[in-house]
Amino acid sequence: MNQEPERTDPHVPYFFFSYAHTPRHATDAPDPDMWVHRLYRDLCEHILTLTDLPAGEPAGFMDGAMRIGEDWGPRLSAALATCRVFVPLYSPRYFVSDQCGREWRAFALRQARGDGPQDTVPQGIVPALWTPVHTERLPTAARHLAHGHERFGPRYATEGLYSLMKLRRYRSEYEQAVLLLARAIVATAERNPVPRGEPLDLADLPNAFGSPPVLRRLRIVVAAPSSRELPQGRSRLCYGPSPVDWNPYRESDAAAARPLADFAAEQVRGLDYLTTVEPLDEAAGDLLAEEHPSAPTVMLVDHWALTDPGQRELLTRVDAAAQPWLVVVVPWDRADPDNDTAGAELQSALENTLPRTLQRGRSVSRAATGGVPSLAAFADILPTVIQWAAAQFLRYVVPVYPPAGPHFLRPRLRGPVPEPETGPGDA
Repeated sequence: MNQEPERTDPHVPYFFFSYAHTPRHATDAPDPDMWVHRLYRDLCEHILTLTDLPAGEPAGFMDGAMRIGEDWGPRLSAALATCRVFVPLYSPRYFVSDQCGREWRAFALRQARGDGPQDTVPQGIVPALWTPVHTERLPTAARHLAHGHERFGPRYATEGLYSLMKLRRYRSEYEQAVLLLARAIVATAERNPVPRGEPLDLADLPNAFGSPPVLRRLRIVVAAPSSRELPQGRSRLCYGPSPVDWNPYRESDAAAARPLADFAAEQVRGLDYLTTVEPLDEAAGDLLAEEHPSAPTVMLVDHWALTDPGQRELLTRVDAAAQPWLVVVVPWDRADPDNDTAGAELQSALENTLPRTLQRGRSVSRAATGGVPSLAAFADILPTVIQWAAAQFLRYVVPVYPPAGPHFLRPRLRGPVPEPETGPGDA
């Protein structure tokens, strides 16, 4: 059996904090997961105090604590393969999250590799209650787990941590619940060591909660030149063999080493969408089709793509098609010296090529169409435009069927019915 990870490994977290991301309803709105981050920090602080973890060793792992631009996949998989305790943050959103279901599965598979029977309930899981979840809504994987919410306080068991954090009068109950939760995490790690596993690709794992109720899809399309198609004098630093390798922030951001579309796809999967990444020339057929579009679309447009007559012609046709579920994001690194010299001309070309699409996009986020200046700004804008594109797709494409059964005309109010007139002989 695999042994516990060495304490000297700097990437081994004591616990893995699994939570469902809440979508941001507007670009300038505060982070909806800010209270989750605070809970995570409070737990880490308690666990550092309750254990002998060396200075610098991580108490926990949370994907939201990673640096913008960092490749989530390998870090997340490594943390799931080595953490001592898995802490799922229960909420109604958690159990419909495909990403959370795959994280649960990855951790549970470690126990299956140990000495016990494979169908035993994982012993290294300590649930935390964020918002109440009715028992009948729990999937089988969670229903067979001993939750013991009452041991962290009666108010915690009925309200959940979110309410305790938000309401000042429950401050003491919150502090007690988090301390008791931290103690339970430490006790579980000491009593039930889980064998170390191998990092797994979450995309290859089934959802531990079963198929999500709605299989949401989103397409990412990249309109950019490849490194072979650049105009004279344009630096090759931001480009690769394919248009989808483009990342405009490589010039000024060391964290932006991988393609921007890969980073975007990771953000999209975190919001529980299945996603594809395609260059514009491959996606154009579907974008221009009048019937049966497959998914809402976020199109990442490089100004320098407009120097290519073929891409410019495709973008003009996409604009004429005016699909309301397509939204454009225009990254633009102002620190790139090539952008400084050609910026005004390229912006004019963009406005002339995509006038309808840009006008529609400005109603969602002016920052998205006006030149997103950094990778951090791109990460802030992306959830808003994704939700908008998805809402437009539901509005214009997804059919709405009436319920089964007989159909009846709606009753109408016609006002008072006048009395029939009577003649002399009608008495």
